[in-house]
Amino acid sequence: MTYLILKNLHLATIAITLMLFLLRGVWMMADSPQLQARWVRIVPHINDTLLLASGIALAVLIQQYPLVHGWLTAKFLALIAYVVLGTVALKRGKTRGQRISAWVAALLVFGYMVAVAVAHDPFPFLQ
Repeated sequence: MTYLILKNLHLATIAITLMLFLLRGVWMMADSPQLQARWVRIVPHINDTLLLASGIALAVLIQQYPLVHGWLTAKFLALIAYVVLGTVALKRGKTRGQRISAWVAALLVFGYMVAVAVAHDPFPFLQ
């Protein structure tokens, strides 16, 4: 029962993270003032905290850990890349082109993380 609750929370927060990142990327490309709205600077961080906490809880529950199990190591390293690329895309990119490129790259990394999670394999596209 606990596993299903955690897994559903994790999946829901993944979906919310993706929707918010897509929305913020569209706003970034449109130079929308919405990107500076207070809720836009708060809600994603709350959701991502829940996402990370549920992921850690799931790892502990199923006794699979990054740096021990290859697929979780791949997800962990991809998560770091996603965060860095997302920061460049939404905040730190100096030019619009850099921000858009980082946004697209972050979406590709996000897709890789989902594929790794589904396959439980660090090389999900080689199967």
